[in-house]
Amino acid sequence: MSHDGLNETKTGYISSLISLFASSSTLICCAIPALLVSLGAGATLASLVAVFPKIVWISEHKEAIFMLSSGLMFIGGILQWRNRNAPCPIDPKQRDACLKTRKISLQIYWFSLGLLIIGGWFAFVQPLL
Repeated sequence: MSHDGLNETKTGYISSLISLFASSSTLICCAIPALLVSLGAGATLASLVAVFPKIVWISEHKEAIFMLSSGLMFIGGILQWRNRNAPCPIDPKQRDACLKTRKISLQIYWFSLGLLIIGGWFAFVQPLL
């Protein structure tokens, strides 16, 4: 395997982890609080805010968080697309590890995208209904 192929695989995996981290912030600012309130768990939300007061700051800046998260997801998607056919080693064990890493990376990316969509729904669409 060429050194570039190894770097491309690592880049795709790292970009997926970054997009997962970024999209998780949308859950913290919007989806989890909305879910707690809709389930009648306002006291739980109040306790959560008391323990993690930065949640309020995150909620107040949700537009910037969504722009940043969406940008990271876009970059992650480009990297996933670019690395989809990156070369893997000829050695069977290394090739299998390479293909497994690529598959896991793609799954993390799609999961992250789902989190971003859920957070976006609760932040921007649900309040309008």
